[in-house]
Amino acid sequence: MRHLLIAFTLLLAFSIVASAQRAADAPASKEDVERYFQIAHSREMMDKVVGAMSKPMHQLVHEQCEKDKDKLPADCEVRLNKITDDMFGHMPWDEMLQAMVPAYQKHFTKGDIDALVAFYGSPTGQKVLREMPAITGEAMESMLPILRKHMDEMTERIHEQAAEWAKGSQKEPGQTPPATRN
Repeated sequence: MRHLLIAFTLLLAFSIVASAQRAADAPASKEDVERYFQIAHSREMMDKVVGAMSKPMHQLVHEQCEKDKDKLPADCEVRLNKITDDMFGHMPWDEMLQAMVPAYQKHFTKGDIDALVAFYGSPTGQKVLREMPAITGEAMESMLPILRKHMDEMTERIHEQAAEWAKGSQKEPGQTPPATRN
């Protein structure tokens, strides 16, 4: 009788574990994802990240306006910064978060979301959330020279391509245009 009781207890324990595993493997519900968004302060995080990116974005605008100041209005920088700030200041963040829910549901199970909530609910997870905007801003600043160089190279290639196209359109009909540079 004792062996039967032990076997029954083990069977019950395995069945509870298996049931919990099936629940963890279930697709994440909309409520699960919203719970994650709430613990991760997703709405506030979006505002902070945009705020952290603002300084490097304004720096980039400044450099572009300075570079092309002979072709642009004197208040180019003020205008572009206002457009950028207005654009980010009026973003429909809550609507965007709701639009993201299906993607999270597609890629995360209920167990995944529970683990994310547990992590971001922990002191270390909360520190990650507090520090991420500053990290993002610092990373953007360090990436600016790379981005600037890439943008300058792309601008040069576009101007070269446009000049080649212009030369090609002036040729006699039937002539092949010059080869493009890769």
